[in-house]
Amino acid sequence: MFRRRPQAVAFIVWAWVLGCGGSRSDFIGSRAKDVCDAQWPVCSRVAGCILGEESYTEGRFPGRRQIIVQLPEASTVRLRFFLEDVVAAGQETVVTFHEEGCRERIRQVVSGRTALESAERLGEFSREAELSGVGDHMVEFESDLQARYVLKVEVEPLRNR
Repeated sequence: MFRRRPQAVAFIVWAWVLGCGGSRSDFIGSRAKDVCDAQWPVCSRVAGCILGEESYTEGRFPGRRQIIVQLPEASTVRLRFFLEDVVAAGQETVVTFHEEGCRERIRQVVSGRTALESAERLGEFSREAELSGVGDHMVEFESDLQARYVLKVEVEPLRNR
């Protein structure tokens, strides 16, 4: 009868994670990193980057950031956060989606615990909104979570629903 030793099982799991790249690399896929340190004017303010289907960015919470998402037509915009090195859940996470020109906004507030539970259960925390305008849309997010994050944006035209 073959008996497995705990050390051998741990090594196999560790080798599998290193060989497959782990869920972080799966989350990023073939996207290119944007350091998000530019100064793009939007809504009388400045955003650090323009994110789309081909890019991602990284950062730390607690913190706040503004990005731009460009839409050629009415679409659902989804922000997806992969959390790493979580120390504390914090009190709340806020994501605000703005229509072009900041004529309207959709503000979503989630408790820190809810954001963290979503990340633990689903492997990520996400928020989405339907935006009808064409052009540059500012999206802001802030959180008092204590963690590192990887952020990517997905855009789905409403006509595809």
